[in-house]
Amino acid sequence: MGCQCQCGSEKKEDKFAFIDSIIERYKEQRGAMIPILHSIQQKFGYLSEEVQAYVAEKMGVPLSEIYGIVSFYALFTTQPQGKYKISVCMGTACYVRGAGIVLDELEKQLGVRVGETTKDGMFTLEACRCLGACGLAPVLTVNEHVHGRLTKDDVTDLIKKYRDEQ
Repeated sequence: MGCQCQCGSEKKEDKFAFIDSIIERYKEQRGAMIPILHSIQQKFGYLSEEVQAYVAEKMGVPLSEIYGIVSFYALFTTQPQGKYKISVCMGTACYVRGAGIVLDELEKQLGVRVGETTKDGMFTLEACRCLGACGLAPVLTVNEHVHGRLTKDDVTDLIKKYRDEQ
């Protein structure tokens, strides 16, 4: 089994050695599948089908069990993510203050829809329920950085700021 993870020039053997070390660390803990998958995703950015199959084999569980966990919890993703994950809050306060307009502008300027990643791998665009920053509505996060009181006109500068950080 080879890994199709987008994790730089790391060798396949090293990738699987990492997965093995995570499984070894948690193998004696009951209900450890979520921490195992989370640790692997933190390293590789997503959980490919091949990685899920490898974990299932190593843990001695059906692949359907792994897939069930990965597809149920919003924490996990099966697709490569961009360097910058933009999450636009669509909670009530943000929505009534224009989050939908900001989201539309992001889709337009990035050339992707919600749930997609730009072709250059820089940005993944998501919509979420609530970021808990209602006083800053509308708000979004780029990775862990919060940006609030946004308008459609702020989108160009926001994208440029993160492109320039590259």
